[in-house]
Amino acid sequence: FSLKELHGIFQWLVESIFGSLDGIIVGWNLRCLQGRTNPNEYSVALDFLDPSGPMMKLVYKLQAEEYRYDFPVSYLPGPVKASIQEQVLPECSLYHNKVQFPSSGGLGLNLALNPFEYYMFYFAISLITQKNSPATHHVSPSNSAYFILVDTYLKCFLPTEGSVLPPPSSNPGGAIPSPTPRSPAVPFSSYGMHHTSLLKRHIAHQPSVNADPASQEIWRSETLLQIFVEMWLHHYSLEMYQKMQSPHVKLEVLHYRLSISSKHHGSPAQSSYQALHAYQESFKPTEEHVLVVRLLVKHLHAFSNSLKPEPLSPSAHSHTASPLEEFKRVVIPRFVQEKLYIFLQHCFGHWPLDASFRAVLEMWLSYLQPWRYAPEKPPQSTEALPRSVSEKWAAFIQENLLMYTKLFVGFLNRALRTDLVSPKNALMVFRVAKVFAQPNLAEMILKGEQLFLEPELVIPHRQHRLFMSPTLGGSFLSSRSPAVTDASFKVKSHVYSLEGQDFQYKQMFGAEVRNLVLKLAQLICQAQQTAKSISDHSAETMASHSFFSWFRFTPSEVNGSYTGNDLDEIGQDSIKKTDEYLEKALEYLCQIFKLSEAQLTQMMMKCGTAQDENGKKQLPDCIASENGLILTPLGRYQIINGLRRFEVQYQGDAELQPIRSYENAALVRLLFRLSSVLNARFADQMEVLCSRDDFVGRLCRYHLTNPQLAQKIRYSPVVRGRTSQNWGPRISLRFLASYRTLISLLMIYFLASWFYVGPVGCTFIILIGYFLYAVIMTFFFEGWKPHEH
Repeated sequence: FSLKELHGIFQWLVESIFGSLDGIIVGWNLRCLQGRTNPNEYSVALDFLDPSGPMMKLVYKLQAEEYRYDFPVSYLPGPVKASIQEQVLPECSLYHNKVQFPSSGGLGLNLALNPFEYYMFYFAISLITQKNSPATHHVSPSNSAYFILVDTYLKCFLPTEGSVLPPPSSNPGGAIPSPTPRSPAVPFSSYGMHHTSLLKRHIAHQPSVNADPASQEIWRSETLLQIFVEMWLHHYSLEMYQKMQSPHVKLEVLHYRLSISSKHHGSPAQSSYQALHAYQESFKPTEEHVLVVRLLVKHLHAFSNSLKPEPLSPSAHSHTASPLEEFKRVVIPRFVQEKLYIFLQHCFGHWPLDASFRAVLEMWLSYLQPWRYAPEKPPQSTEALPRSVSEKWAAFIQENLLMYTKLFVGFLNRALRTDLVSPKNALMVFRVAKVFAQPNLAEMILKGEQLFLEPELVIPHRQHRLFMSPTLGGSFLSSRSPAVTDASFKVKSHVYSLEGQDFQYKQMFGAEVRNLVLKLAQLICQAQQTAKSISDHSAETMASHSFFSWFRFTPSEVNGSYTGNDLDEIGQDSIKKTDEYLEKALEYLCQIFKLSEAQLTQMMMKCGTAQDENGKKQLPDCIASENGLILTPLGRYQIINGLRRFEVQYQGDAELQPIRSYENAALVRLLFRLSSVLNARFADQMEVLCSRDDFVGRLCRYHLTNPQLAQKIRYSPVVRGRTSQNWGPRISLRFLASYRTLISLLMIYFLASWFYVGPVGCTFIILIGYFLYAVIMTFFFEGWKPHEH
């Protein structure tokens, strides 16, 4: 087809593949397309959208003619949309020289994108649109066609080996040119001022990445990464933007921008983020979103670690490094670090307290361990010893100090509010403790904290996050900042650029965080004891549930309360895993924070103070007052998560307790009336029988009286006067209303019919059996001693 015809259908084709921006058109639904369920469509889609496939060939063909396609600003991430709508140019070079009014004179703003940018915008944003697709709950995100395509595009445009493959060209021997800079169609100005925005002025006077011929080989790599980061990570919560709008922060940003302006233009201006005064965005990332971001993080570590080492010979220094090598050097600090930090902070603060947080946790741990994606392999050894973190990673740890320390404190606060008896929650605590317990890692984090806490001697004024942003000023190849050799200044710049001058740093190895770790260790001990109690209870329950015990004819448990936990349904294997995870996590925490054996022993003793002599019944944590016991916050946490409970018992008349789910309501009421009539009719005779001192008296006293209940009723102001009758001997027939008893009787009658025993004979057998049972129970519990009452 001709270029004119292809240009006419390109937008329709992209939308039909990735779906519409409003989510109405689903498109090919690549997020739900899997090879296991739809192998033909899966392979065709991957081949068609491959970097060397027909779709990308179409993109490069249109790219040669410099076509432009409108992308609505209203569908961009909240911070970018709010900035552009206030006519303030965002700091990312991706949006420069692209904003314009629609040609039809509409009200909305659009971005004029080249074909490659338009295709990648739709591909990236399809991950966060159409969130309510019901099919996404039944597929594995890591096996979907979308996930595979993300991995393929990253490997193609951010290669760890070799260079970026040149785009296929329709002209023999010709190359597809990179997009040329365009002048903006909208005059951007600072909020509340008439002169041009300083940020826009600063960028406009800098050389673009595409102006350098040597940079043309990686313009697709830079564009792809910027689009992925902007679409997937550039989302802030309302709290973050309110923090950024404080007057102190605005003044710092203004001073910094003015200092730049005095060097380049000598013209003052205000902060570009001053316009974002009413920003709100409801941002709720999904588990699939987090998994894709983790894939991006892992690949960027591998991409950055594939940087060739600098040569030591003096002659080699004169040779300029390739743009791809320079890109590898700055890809994480300049493009990813800031937005990923805020994205993780948002997830740590807003993600539900359930096992789905594991995806966020693994993404965080992947970023903290770049050495896992280094090209060198650890030496093979027969012993599975933990690999020590090399000193060469000290600079990365120091320049990402908040990623290690502040987010670790955030995880501690989450762990203190979760049920550690659950195997999935215990596994998350184990994973974090194992990562931070790697040899030499805690020491390097501590060294980074010491560098940050060094007194400021000749340190310039502290900057707020954003104005030290690596993306300030467009491409990474434009005006690189001079190298800073002072490690302390690097750490301070990192912290203040992300959190601001007024940030109160909380030391990871300080007293406050150490107390949080001790609380977590105490909860781990409690969870271990709770899991052991559940395991013992389950074992006893299984042992007591013999075949004949199912046919019991004794009255049901008065309270009928459930004393187990969700682990009863999981099984003994999961309980064992929970105990192993918690035990190893406690061991790792002791290694990281140098907890002594005496502290652990004290915690174990404190955990066991509320246990009885059997070690199974634990009361919630509470304090005694003049009004009785008052729950502490820890006690409320224990009750909510089912770790501990008070022994609440029904202390009234067993005949008047609420009808249970395992009882027949009509039979309960009928048998209550019958027993009331019998008790009223034979009350005197039962009193005489129970007063005898022989075996018959003991038999009647055991089965017709309840001295403990009578004593409680006699001295209790709550239940006194609410009994069905007096506290003397009486007959209770309520146990016959239990479904278990009814089924047992039916089975006995059914078995008796096989031996040609009639209903009368069967009833006689049941009565004889119950009488023998009563005699045996009397001997077992009463013996030959006279009754105390």
